[in-house]
Amino acid sequence: MELTIARRTVSLPQSTIDRVERLRRKDESFSAAVARLLEAGAGAVDGYAMPGYVGIAGGPPLEGDVEEVLDEIFRNADPND
Repeated sequence: MELTIARRTVSLPQSTIDRVERLRRKDESFSAAVARLLEAGAGAVDGYAMPGYVGIAGGPPLEGDVEEVLDEIFRNADPND
């Protein structure tokens, strides 16, 4: 089975680039890290995959600064998902 990957060019703010660099796995390319983090984020938004930190009545607070909430989500995410 052959995997087809489409190349796209996107502009990212420096803060996002810095976050991807911080969350990159050892020996992972920047593009692979962006794809992995995008899939994790999209799954968390559309309910496709529940993040590992969510309990029955748990999860990060929804009020406040979005950057802080996203930082908490990424800090608590299982890098093996």
